[in-house]
Amino acid sequence: MTNDTNKVAVVTGAGHSQGIGHAIAKRLFDQGIQVVGLDIKPADHQLFECRHCDVTSEEMVNETISGIAEELGRISYLVNNAGVGLGDPVFLSCTEADWLNTFNINVFGAVNLCRATLPHVSTEGGSIVNVASLAGLGAMVGIPAPYTASKFAMVGLTKSLALELAPKGIRVNAICPGSIKTQLHETSLDMISRAEGVDRATAEALEVAGIPMGYSATADEVAHLAAFLCSEESKYMTGTAIPVSGGMPSGL
Repeated sequence: MTNDTNKVAVVTGAGHSQGIGHAIAKRLFDQGIQVVGLDIKPADHQLFECRHCDVTSEEMVNETISGIAEELGRISYLVNNAGVGLGDPVFLSCTEADWLNTFNINVFGAVNLCRATLPHVSTEGGSIVNVASLAGLGAMVGIPAPYTASKFAMVGLTKSLALELAPKGIRVNAICPGSIKTQLHETSLDMISRAEGVDRATAEALEVAGIPMGYSATADEVAHLAAFLCSEESKYMTGTAIPVSGGMPSGL
């Protein structure tokens, strides 16, 4: 992929150096793309600019995106990565707050970003990438219902936007990561441990045993796909939900 300093990318959830958002932003940054990361917490790195933004606040999102567009011009790429994994593997143990907070961040956060960004997205190679989950393609043991439902919604949002925006030259695709070594992965292993009634090491072994390729991936392996979906090399792809899972099945 060639460098393009005329492109601007906005990546949410990019403040944590161990996260998928950071890996995607770094990959785009290394290609010469001007990257602005967004995060609700202060960034733990200084590789690229990262601005404070609560994706659940429509007003803050609108102000932030308007400021970026005014300063840097049209936005080429939007990566909706900000997300949480809340709740309990047992459905009746999930609270109303678990449901509301999960959907507010995972779904409405992406909706807010798309609504604010689309008026500024270039119709010449513009691309939106939504980071969903393998749990957005099938229910998986140990994964809370609020998270699963929110990621299914992300995939549905992706397909609906892709259909609407294709005639305008803007592509929308989703990435569905499986077992990726990030800070959220640690939470996932704790949930699997509780759901299966086993210790943490056994939970990790059970997860890896279900991955045909035999290991959990790094965030960089997700970032490669995100960069591809932003690039001209994927210009005839839209409305897809692509697993990055080492062959791990998506469940029921």
